[in-house]
Amino acid sequence: AADKIRLIPQDFFAELCEQIIQHLNHKIPGVNTTELCERIQTSGVEVNIGDLAKIVNSLSFLFSTAARNNLSTEELVTTLGSGIRTLPKHAVQVIRHVWNEQGKAIAVSEDAGNMATLGQFVDMKWKLGVAMSSDTCRSLKYPYVTVTLTVADPSGQITDKSFEMTIPQFKNFFRQFKEMSSVLETV
Repeated sequence: AADKIRLIPQDFFAELCEQIIQHLNHKIPGVNTTELCERIQTSGVEVNIGDLAKIVNSLSFLFSTAARNNLSTEELVTTLGSGIRTLPKHAVQVIRHVWNEQGKAIAVSEDAGNMATLGQFVDMKWKLGVAMSSDTCRSLKYPYVTVTLTVADPSGQITDKSFEMTIPQFKNFFRQFKEMSSVLETV
């Protein structure tokens, strides 16, 4: 990840670090790597979504481990400098600043309970469609529901998962949500 971090301008790297800290503090559901990657590419820097995801995972691990071990800013910076592949100077400066400003907040929230190993629901979008025809059938008129779930994995990377359902499948899906809702009301 150190090689990839060299490519990212300091302002984008600082924004990325701050988003990761916010995620670890449970203030945002995750880091929208797709949107950030597009903005970095628009600025003229060639970086792909996979590389950015690796950077997010590495930084999330770095910050959460530092919080678990209750590292001071200087201990964290010293640890970063002793690695096999050292980070670029601008990255260490950003990490130092972000950790100095917001690191203790993570330590408190990490002590309260580690982040779950499951993802977190962010958003859901749906649309109703009708398949009118295909190359093998002239008149389908087949209704379906497309659902897009936006989730944040434990490292904070936000992804979309889309799927289609027939109307009977959607009715079953809806029935299960109603059951969950009624169980939650009893809690």
